Amino acid sequence: MKILLLLLLPWFATPGFGETLKESPLQVWKVGERRWTIEEEENYARWVEENLTEDFFIHYKIPVDCADVPYAVRWIYSRIAGLPAAATTKNNQLIGHWSTDWGHLPTHPDWHKDSRFRKALLHVLSETTTRTLPHDTYPIRIDQESVTPGTPFFVTESHSGVIGRIILDGSSAHPLQTWEATSPAKIQKLSERDFLTPRPESTVYSGIVKFRWPISKKGKWAYLPVEEHPFYSLEQYDSDFYEGASDFVEAVARKIDPIQYDPWEKMEKIIVTTTRYLKDRIPIVLAGYQQCRKGGCKVGSAFWEIHSTPGRDGKIILLMDHLHQIIESYDLDRERIKEKMEAISFPIQKDQSVSFYHLFQNYLWLSSHPGDSIEARWGLKKCEMIFSKMETIRQTITFIERTYRKRDPSYAHFAIQQQREALRRLEEERVKSGCHPPQPASPKKRIGR
Repeated sequence: MKILLLLLLPWFATPGFGETLKESPLQVWKVGERRWTIEEEENYARWVEENLTEDFFIHYKIPVDCADVPYAVRWIYSRIAGLPAAATTKNNQLIGHWSTDWGHLPTHPDWHKDSRFRKALLHVLSETTTRTLPHDTYPIRIDQESVTPGTPFFVTESHSGVIGRIILDGSSAHPLQTWEATSPAKIQKLSERDFLTPRPESTVYSGIVKFRWPISKKGKWAYLPVEEHPFYSLEQYDSDFYEGASDFVEAVARKIDPIQYDPWEKMEKIIVTTTRYLKDRIPIVLAGYQQCRKGGCKVGSAFWEIHSTPGRDGKIILLMDHLHQIIESYDLDRERIKEKMEAISFPIQKDQSVSFYHLFQNYLWLSSHPGDSIEARWGLKKCEMIFSKMETIRQTITFIERTYRKRDPSYAHFAIQQQREALRRLEEERVKSGCHPPQPASPKKRIGR
């Protein structure tokens, strides 16, 4: 496959791939003769891997929701690199770097200080959704050459994100690590997750995709036909793609990293990865507690977005889940594992530490709220967290039902199944731990006159 791409590269890379258009001084940014090529896609992938972090959109004060992340990342890089960018709006209009609607605003060499670009970007994000993604993307082969950082994925009309990293050493639960946001649009942290999405729909070509290349043709900008892109493929919609796999997620993992790792070696690598996330969490929790312990970080506020850790904690939970799965599936030596985990210690505050083994047993009870006590943040108030998480899950199920049941029933079914499984596990743990629901406060007695 690499040989084929190298043979194609000179054709895709030539300045004649599209014509040079006269550019207006009022357009969002100029591209000259620069065009997207396989090499430029590789540069884009490196930039995403090196620059996209959970705080990226907070740092640059850009409100996003799940559907905005792929567009925002692509447009920002295109502006930095001086490459063409386009998007299909809700009313089926193609806009792009050539648009002059914001020509009255000043520009600047730095993208984040460029008022014209920022205004155009916010307009693009307001005019695009997961419904427009099929017009701006094309389905691709599922292999290491095609699926790279910055590659979008989307679930019909419900959710989207981008691939953030590809891990090929067995140290993660899934080789594809994603960056995702939640709805509604706001200035928020991104969540780093393992790739998880239901089977893609061939009717809208959802799934793992890449952005189409804008080309100049007959005096205007248009997209290169889908079938002419170098990574184009419909393989992810074929039944053969799933051979030997239980679902789409597993099929993708096997395509990206087909190596069968030694279970003990994989378990040790997952512990190293999880330890890194836990160590990074320590200063974040301490800083959040200092800022928020007196109630200054209400849910949804700017301080809550900065100091809360739901995305990071979700990643830790997935890694711990995977550890349990490996240990149970291969019946690994539990006493040896316990000894190994107890030797890893985390100083969570002055004169107090917790071991990896404690967290391995109590990871579901980590609190993500920055205003909670340090003990609650690290799973030392189990019953309290069980009831809090159960209530959160019930609210999430209600939200999914209300938002997606009619719009995208297959996604709603998939998402609610995930939530109900989490609720079932919480209920089992509540019973096992002897946690009793908190008693409602007794009404105050009225004092007679």
